[in-house]
Amino acid sequence: MSPERAELSARLFADASADGVPSHGLNRFPLFVSCIERGLVDVCATPECVASFGGLERWNGRRGPGNLSAHHCMDRAIELSRAHGIGAVALAQTNHWMRGGAYGWQAADAGVVGICWTNTLPNLPPWGSTSPRIGNNPLVIGVPRTGGHVVLDMAMSQFSYGALSVHRMRGTELPVDGGYDEEGQLTRSPAAIERTKRLLPIGFWKGSALSIILDMIATLLSGGRATHEITPVVADETGQSQVFLAIDPSQLGAVDEVTSSVDRIIEDLHQAGEDVRYPGERTLATRRQSLAEGVEVEPSIWAEAKALLARL
Repeated sequence: MSPERAELSARLFADASADGVPSHGLNRFPLFVSCIERGLVDVCATPECVASFGGLERWNGRRGPGNLSAHHCMDRAIELSRAHGIGAVALAQTNHWMRGGAYGWQAADAGVVGICWTNTLPNLPPWGSTSPRIGNNPLVIGVPRTGGHVVLDMAMSQFSYGALSVHRMRGTELPVDGGYDEEGQLTRSPAAIERTKRLLPIGFWKGSALSIILDMIATLLSGGRATHEITPVVADETGQSQVFLAIDPSQLGAVDEVTSSVDRIIEDLHQAGEDVRYPGERTLATRRQSLAEGVEVEPSIWAEAKALLARL
């Protein structure tokens, strides 16, 4: 990679861990390196625009680093929103984008509403089945706010595979039921859910339906692969389809009016109780703690990262 691209990729990994999402930060870096070494990720490839119409564009990621391609396409959607009020970029033939929330924060930092999602390998059973056929397709929505952006970053399951791995590594159970064990019983054991691959969809059948719709739209707009066309092997996952939307609210009114509207909603929300938080509020607190005290890292992951460095 060029120094600039390497620095951005490294920052995206580090930011995820600093924000309390190690599963898609440093924890995933060894797999990223493995994908490079096995030719699944081409570090020299950059995305290219293959079709455009007004504020809508279709891009090909050319199997480049997923986090860099996603960052580029959200930047392009933001640029389109400045000209059209709304910008939409669909990306095909890309790789795992790591933490999807990064691109929600990216849009909010630019002062626009950002919406993005990706399809994944088939790793979630559709409602009524025990066979993984649909993707745990993350959905991200970011809203800009001077006092702290509002950013929703959620998978289509009650807990993502990344969250399961973090709980398992820490030896902790899930706070609520997250899936089914070998006996078909709901369980809070992350290891049991990882073995069965029977994650509980958010909203039961509603989460299952949302996953299917997101996969359809990403595939349709990007011209890329659908979930059922992506390998089910985690280590070999490549060729995802993604969508990045940016909406510039300043085109509809003064920025101060937009900010005050969001502030009033949050103020009313906080009046519901001291434990009530808006999406992204905990992330901001974790980020402040990480910057002040250092980023928490699992010892085994840190050892693996140092071993990778020693190979250079």
